[in-house]
Amino acid sequence: MKKIPEKFVKIIDELVDQFEFADSSERPWIIGFSGGKDSTVLLTLVWMALLKLKETIPNYKFKRNVYVVCNDTLVENPIITSYVDDVLLAIEKSAVQNGLPLFVKKTTPKLEQTFWISVIGKGYPVPNNAFRWCTDKLKIRPTSSFLHEQIDEKGEAIVLLGTRYNESASRERSMRKHEVKNQRLSPHNISPNTMTYAPIRDLFLEEVWYLINAFPSPWGFDNSILFKIYSDASADDYECPTVVTTKEHKSCGQSRFGCWTCTVVTKDKSMTALINNGKTWLYPLLNFRNDLQKERNISENRLSKRRNGQNAVNEEGMNQGNYTPEYRYSILKRLLEAQKEVQKEKPNLNLITHQELIAIQVLWNRDLIFNKNISELYREVYGRNAVAGNFRSIGALEKRIVKEECENDSKMVGLIENLLSVQETKSLLISNHGLNNDLEKVIESQIKVQA
Repeated sequence: MKKIPEKFVKIIDELVDQFEFADSSERPWIIGFSGGKDSTVLLTLVWMALLKLKETIPNYKFKRNVYVVCNDTLVENPIITSYVDDVLLAIEKSAVQNGLPLFVKKTTPKLEQTFWISVIGKGYPVPNNAFRWCTDKLKIRPTSSFLHEQIDEKGEAIVLLGTRYNESASRERSMRKHEVKNQRLSPHNISPNTMTYAPIRDLFLEEVWYLINAFPSPWGFDNSILFKIYSDASADDYECPTVVTTKEHKSCGQSRFGCWTCTVVTKDKSMTALINNGKTWLYPLLNFRNDLQKERNISENRLSKRRNGQNAVNEEGMNQGNYTPEYRYSILKRLLEAQKEVQKEKPNLNLITHQELIAIQVLWNRDLIFNKNISELYREVYGRNAVAGNFRSIGALEKRIVKEECENDSKMVGLIENLLSVQETKSLLISNHGLNNDLEKVIESQIKVQA
């Protein structure tokens, strides 16, 4: 095996000292792991430091845990998702075999904050530079939630960052602005009782790739797979943050491997490059993403008011509110069609979950949209139901009974059918939270119509 260069040895020794000697507390280390080159190098060096402690100190017992936290936005580039899932399995297995206190944690956004719930369910316009809501909802909040759990348990935590001065001039300015001179740890600017630590801050890009390419992964994975992914996707080299440490750190959109739905960038260079290098099954995703971006500001796709009732018409008379029900329905239809197309080659790949589909129907009913039925749309695209016990509109028998009991009073029949639709979709969720309010809202809307 090649001798590890002195620069890497110094980082490993620093990690050993910080883990065992410089810090007497038991506060855990948390590594934001994206599966990209920098987080891979960071974890590699931490792994080597832990092994060194175990091998050099007789009967050594680790006093703190190291959590490898990977955030899945649920709209990640499918190639990266598959790669990261395989890597995480290898990390978990090898950590146990080596007796290391390394634990993998995968975070995801809450159901009510996923990308498709926000866009299709609530009608949020897809993100752009002026309205970049995605990073906070999909990445920051899920990981921050786990971070706060650790702080509640241990009182404090240390977040290890794979940031480097050499990444860009702006990144170096931001890092130096918030670091404490001559100190390894810096206070977390947003989360109290949290410190940040950037062990690979002085590494250059060439050194990062040298460690990945010249030395085997300590958890037994094939690093050449990562190198091949990068070489197939030549684009701007920047990764979205999963743990925000400064207000300046929220920017995202230049990432090499971001969400496949990202509409902040003008062109998705990485997905285009992957397609040009043989991953042609990604075409439906790229085309769908491009359509979302082109159609974002079309007035006919937007309402004249926002969800809070605020007027949203600009000086030119263009609607700038949330998406209309018709456009939200159109997005979902095209998404399901794209999913069906990619499943011809990737049968296990779902672009939207069944739980999201059910929740979207609940949100539509909450918005009094009863003429858009997701079950019928799913059958139109797939020729079958989405799930057993499928969310649905009420059946023919139920409609006949309602009409008979209401003596064909069309207004009363419509009210009862809408109430049943709200109850039906709510019953398929884990919780019926908000059901009473939704039913009251339907009744109030009917009273207003009759008045």
